[in-house]
Amino acid sequence: MTGATNNPTNYRRLERVVKGFANHRRLEILNLLHKEPELSVEDIAERLNIGYENASDHLRKMAIAGLILKRYDARSVRHKLTARAVHVLTFCKMLE
Repeated sequence: MTGATNNPTNYRRLERVVKGFANHRRLEILNLLHKEPELSVEDIAERLNIGYENASDHLRKMAIAGLILKRYDARSVRHKLTARAVHVLTFCKMLE
């Protein structure tokens, strides 16, 4: 791992990123937002048939991991992937 040599801070940061997508629902959300950026929590919950609070919690964790960007509009919050999330999706597809 380049740059992470024996530095606990770097390992913790990497752990946060991995935890951000280490869940099947979060992977589904990443894939959905890759296909349809700018979705609200309501849109995501509806498309994946999950509860609003569940979707919101997943998005919060993904934002902390640097995988999701939030854009506030007049009535809701829109979500889209960061460049890091696109790399994560590419990585996950290599593992399939």
